Formats: sequence, structure tokens, C-alpha cells
Amino acid sequence: MTPQDISNLIIRTSMKDRAAFDLLYRQTSAKLFGVCLRVLKDRGEAEEALQEVFVKIWTKADRFAVSDLSPISWLVAIARNHAIDRIRARREPAAYIDAALDVADPAPGPEAAAVAGGESERIYRCLDELEKDRAAAVRSAYLDGESYAELAARHGVPLNTMRTWLRRSLLKLRECLER
Repeated sequence: MTPQDISNLIIRTSMKDRAAFDLLYRQTSAKLFGVCLRVLKDRGEAEEALQEVFVKIWTKADRFAVSDLSPISWLVAIARNHAIDRIRARREPAAYIDAALDVADPAPGPEAAAVAGGESERIYRCLDELEKDRAAAVRSAYLDGESYAELAARHGVPLNTMRTWLRRSLLKLRECLER
């Protein structure tokens, strides 16, 4: 069958000629099925898609414009696009943006950040009131995560002395912050 014959069948189909549509189906269904199968990679789904493609051809045949291009290209484009649409439809829908409202942000909000900024200034000012070695121990323990044993070794004091330094330093910091 020539491209001109296929064009004529499409034109007759646009006028709702069932015999022309039947002949168009018999002449092109194998090729269009191959297109659907290649895109969908599932025989059953490709068969369903082919039926839907021919429904589209029946309803959209009046949109076909006769030109020097091959009419089979128009039919293949319909089949390919429909198969791609089926693939997109089977994907899980993206989560709605409203679901993002339920996700908590672990970072402090603007108000908490402003308060924390002011608090950090107060804490550093109170740390400056401590003896230098005790302030360094507090910073290392609570900001850097060093253990009591590491701090005791670095400062050259017994472990229980380091615990006492840190406990007394925290009490002084609390007093300073409560002023």
C-alpha cells in the first residue's frame, strides 16, 4: 500500500467511513503495534495501547493534513506519544507540596536564631569571666565534645579534678547567665 493510499484511508476515516478505518487498521496495525511494544516493553500493555491509539486515530483523523510527508509518520507519532503517556501515567504521582508542611525543619526558626544569637553573646561573655584554663576546658568539653579523660590529660590534672573544674565552671556560668 502506497503512502497516497494510506492518506486516502485517513481522509475517509475522518469522514467516519468504517470500511476505510477497517482497512487502515489491517494495513497499519502491525507497525503501530511494534511501536507500542518497543516503547512499553510489555505485550499485553502494547495491545491495550494499540486499541486506544486506533480510537484516537478515529477521533482525530480530521486533523491529518495531507502533505509530502509520509502519512505513516503521523500514525507512528500518535502511537509513540500514546505509549509514552502510558509510561508517565504508571509512575507514582509526585508528593503534593502540601505534604511538605508536615516535614519538620530541624533548624531553628528566625525568632529562635535571633534569640540564640543574643544568647551566644551572653555565653561567650560569661566564659570570659572564667579562668582561662577552665574556660578552655568547658569549650573543649561542650563545644568540641572532648571527654573528661582527654581534657584531664591535656591540662595535666587528675580525672576527678577535671570533673570538679567543669562542674564548678558550669555553676559559675549559670550564675552569670541568670544576672
